Formats: sequence, C-alpha cells, structure tokens
Amino acid sequence: MNASEKISKLKQEKDVVILAHYYVDQEVQKLADFVGDSYALAKKAAETEQKNILFAGVSFMGESAKLLNPKKHVYMLDQTAGCLMADMVTAEQVKQAREKYPEAAVVCYVNSSAEVKAESDVCVTSSNAVRVVKKLKQKQIYFIPDQHLAHFVAEMLPEKEFIYHDGYCPTHRMIDQKSLMEAKAKHPKALVLSHPECAKEILDLSDYAGSTAEIISYAGENAAEEYIIATETGVFYQLEKENPGKKFYPVIDCQVCPDMKKNTLSRLEYALEQIGSGDLPEIELEERIMEQAKRPLVQMLELAR
Repeated sequence: MNASEKISKLKQEKDVVILAHYYVDQEVQKLADFVGDSYALAKKAAETEQKNILFAGVSFMGESAKLLNPKKHVYMLDQTAGCLMADMVTAEQVKQAREKYPEAAVVCYVNSSAEVKAESDVCVTSSNAVRVVKKLKQKQIYFIPDQHLAHFVAEMLPEKEFIYHDGYCPTHRMIDQKSLMEAKAKHPKALVLSHPECAKEILDLSDYAGSTAEIISYAGENAAEEYIIATETGVFYQLEKENPGKKFYPVIDCQVCPDMKKNTLSRLEYALEQIGSGDLPEIELEERIMEQAKRPLVQMLELAR
C-alpha cells in the first residue's frame, strides 16, 4: 500500500477531512481534500461534514477552524507550526487601542490568535479585506497586525481613516525592491504578481496584487506566458499544475515560510494514524474565547458574501 492509498484509507476509517494551505509541501497539497488560501479554508471549515478536521497550515488557521466548528475535533498536522506575524499583536494591545481610539472599528487580519480575534470587531483575509472594510459603518479603522495589507486596503478605500499596527510577515518582507528589479531585468516579458503582505515598493512595481487564490486565478486568466511571483513559493505547485504551458519565477530563492514547510507527508501519515488515540493534541480554546472570537469570523463571512 503506497502513501496515497494509506492516507485515503485512514481518512475514511477515522472520518477526517484534510484542509491544506497553498504554502505547505506540495506532496501534502496533492493528498488534501481541499487546498486554498486562508479565506477559502475558513469557509470550507464551516461547511465540512466530517467530525475530524486535520489542518495542514499554521496555528491560527486551526484555531479559526475550531471557532467555526466548536463541536468538531480539530488537529494540526504539526503543532509547532506558528505564525510570526500573528505573534506581533496581543489582546492587551488591542484593549489599549480601543481606549485610545474609541470610535475605531478593530479589523483583525485572520493571521492572528483567537485571543486577539476575541477583542476585535471583524476579521478579514487578503482576499476579502477591501470588500469587508468598505461595508463597515465606522470611518476610523484600527487594522491589525499587518501594516502592509493595511496600507494596501487604505489605498483602495481613501474615504476611511486607518490606524496602523507595526506587524508584518517576515517571509514577504524578505522580498526586496533590488531583487525584484533584478528579476524583472532577467525576465523582461514576465508579469509581476504580488501578495499584499509585501511592502509598498514591491506592490508599486507589480502588475497585480492579490491573495494567493487571486494570484492563481489571475495567472490562469491572463494571456502572458511568464510570471514573477512575489509570495511564498508553495503556491508554485498550484500555479504550475493549473498552467502547464506557463513559467513562474520567484523574486528570491528564500521566499519560504519555515513554519508552513513543517507540514510534510510524513507528518500527514503520522497525524492520521494518531487521531483518536489521544496522542495527537487537538485544538482546545476557553469557552469565553470561543464565544467572543467566533463573532468577528462569522461577521467576516457575512460581509464578504
């Protein structure tokens, strides 16, 4: 029995759905039931029928799945896979900001802990941030934790007044202007597709900026045959799979999230074997946090329709 057959058998036996982010190992993406960006995965988590959810991603994604499925068992493929950006804002900082800016809506990027979500008004993802923030009645927006996505949304919505946090994604921050200029010189026919977690100078040099799912969609619909991709290289698997005749280049070789890459095929097999044994920790959150943090996620799904 090969790995694929073994995993399929274990999924059926243990009633498990596997959700995987575009940035994880391609071997895991191949065997997942659903692959997507954080917005699509949040929606899918709310729709899934299986009693066990196995998440190939980072901790905040598993927490979001648990918040939307409180009666289901949610497990992470790797319990140590976290998000440095999510760690750059705390619930206490949000409370202090609320006191300082009482008129502001607290808009929380989904890349954040459940405790931070519990102190927020609404969550957003890179796919729906502009759409959600535009619908908010408040003019003043306190956007956490990613400063780059906040500036991207602010440019789209000049009628809003933004207060910026100082968080960022270390992987996207490594993508620098000099390297992008060099990549453009090396591949003059290539369009530049960037994630809005990149710095403004990268977005200003890009032909398109959007979430991972939107980047994949853009590359599929556009007639160009070459693309420079300014986001985590895990997305290359789906790009190449859906566009076999096109070429994709990274800006730099190291645009890789080390935590996402903890989600490997061997970890997938191990996690499936351990589900139900009591040896694989499942995500558990305090009742108060569950109650409060679910509201901004549900609000997001409603406003993003």
